[in-house]
Amino acid sequence: MEVVKKIKRMKILAIESSCDETACAMVEDGVKILGSAVATSAAMHEKYGGIVPEVAAREQLKCVIPTIQEALKQAHTDLEAIDSLAVTIGPGLIGSLLIGVETAKTIALASGKPLIPVNHVLAHMYANFIGDQRIEFPAISLVVSGGHTELFLMTNKKDLKWLGGTLDDAAGEAFDKAARLLGFGSRGGVAIQEAASKYQIEKSKYQIKLPRPMLDKNNELNFSFSGLKTAILREVNKMKEKQQFGNEIIQQLAFEVQEAITDVLVGKTLRAVKQYNAKSILISGGVAANLRLREKFISTVNNQRLTTQFCVPPVHLCTDNAVYIAAYAYFRGYAVDWREITAVPDLSVEI
Repeated sequence: MEVVKKIKRMKILAIESSCDETACAMVEDGVKILGSAVATSAAMHEKYGGIVPEVAAREQLKCVIPTIQEALKQAHTDLEAIDSLAVTIGPGLIGSLLIGVETAKTIALASGKPLIPVNHVLAHMYANFIGDQRIEFPAISLVVSGGHTELFLMTNKKDLKWLGGTLDDAAGEAFDKAARLLGFGSRGGVAIQEAASKYQIEKSKYQIKLPRPMLDKNNELNFSFSGLKTAILREVNKMKEKQQFGNEIIQQLAFEVQEAITDVLVGKTLRAVKQYNAKSILISGGVAANLRLREKFISTVNNQRLTTQFCVPPVHLCTDNAVYIAAYAYFRGYAVDWREITAVPDLSVEI
C-alpha cells in the first residue's frame, strides 16, 4: 500500500501597526485566511482633522493583545500551532511601528518561533495572491496609498524591481488634501468618491479642468501630485471669491480630482505594462479601493484590446491589515534573529 506523505502547511501569524490601525492575521501558505482582526482609532482622529501619532500609538498599545487574541480565536488555534511570526517594521509612524515590533519580538522570545520582518509598502501588493490567484508574470504592480505611489516590475512572486514613484505628494495625499479643501474634513478619498458620484456632467454650468501631472512625460514612470493640490486650491479660492462655492462646484471639483488622479495612475501603469511587455497588472493599497480607479483600469484594458490580466484585491484587503503582511512573509520574507529587528519609519521601497 502506497503511503502518501502529508504536506506540512505553513501558518504565519502577522502583526501590522504602521499607522492608526492595529491588525493581526493568521494566514496559511500565503493564500488562505484563517483569521483576521483589525482595530482602528480613525473615529478618534477625525475630530483632529488627521492622525495624531501619539494618540494612535496609545490606542494601539491597548488594542494589540486583544487583536492578536481575536485573530487566533477566528483561526481556532493558539500560538503553539503557528509556524512563524511576521511583523511590519516600516515604513510608518515610529510610535505605532514600535507597538507591533516589540509585541512580535516578545512573542518570538517567549515562544521560540521564527520572526520575519516585513516592508509594509512592498507587502501591499501580496494582497493580490490571497485566494491563490493565478497571476501571470511578468507583472506591473502599482502600490497606491496615503503616503506612497510606487510602480514595480514583478518577474515572479519573489523578485521585484522598483520602476518609479512619487516625487512629492502621493495619490492618497492628493485625495486627502482635496477632501479638506472641499470641506470633507479627514474623510479623504471616500468623501471624494461619494461627491463625484453625485455630479451630473450634462447639467453642469461650469467647466473646470484640472491638470494631469507628468502624464505627458513619455519616458518617466514617476508621479507628482503637488501641482494638482495647488490647482484645486486655486479653483476653490476663485469660486469662493465669485460666491459660487456651493454643492454643484464641490461635486464637480470632486469629480475632476478623481478623474485627474485616476487618469495619471492608469496612464503611467499602462506605459510600464507596454514598456516591459507585462502579462498582468496588480494594483493595491488604500487608493486601490477607489471604484472609479478599478473601473477605469478595466475599461482602458478592454478599449485598447490588451490581453493583460487585471488584478485587484477585495476592498477590505486594500486598506491596512495584517493579511498581506503574512502573504509577503510567506512568498518573499525570511526569518532573522529577533534581537536584530527594529522599527524603521523611513524604510526604503526602492529595490
